[in-house]
Amino acid sequence: MKKILQIGNNVLRKTAQEVAISDIKSTETQEIIKEMSRILSKEEDGVAIAAPQIGYSKRIFVVADKIFEGEEGSPEKIFINPKITNLSKEKTLVDEGCLSVRWKYGRVRRSSKVTIKAYNKEGKKFQRGASGLLAQIFQHETDHLDGVLFVDKADDLKEYIPKDIKNEK
Repeated sequence: MKKILQIGNNVLRKTAQEVAISDIKSTETQEIIKEMSRILSKEEDGVAIAAPQIGYSKRIFVVADKIFEGEEGSPEKIFINPKITNLSKEKTLVDEGCLSVRWKYGRVRRSSKVTIKAYNKEGKKFQRGASGLLAQIFQHETDHLDGVLFVDKADDLKEYIPKDIKNEK
């Protein structure tokens, strides 16, 4: 299984390539989505992952199931070729971290509400609005697809290494 790439890897700084609509249902794209979902499910503190974080320069991100607990229906969790179409003027300073910038956290100013358009894994276009944590996730993951890491925008960066990991070193 692939590992999550860390800051310093060139793929994380590239603008990811759009997935051709005709390729969404391809075995290659579907395998990338499965791999992303598998890797994300193993990260207790992970809420989403973008394809570049595991070495694929493709405009895809996956949001963890736990974000949608209690939501009616079956929400879209796979976002292919996402485009944020609306950002609220109201901004919030939020705590943020990243699976590709392990154990560093900072405060990032993000729009409180967003609207995003994307394709799901079946190639169907959809639109979704979000606020709070989900709005933050949409902005963070879209940044990944544009080669931007949260540390580029964050203030007050700090490192917090969990005790069990510190003890392994």
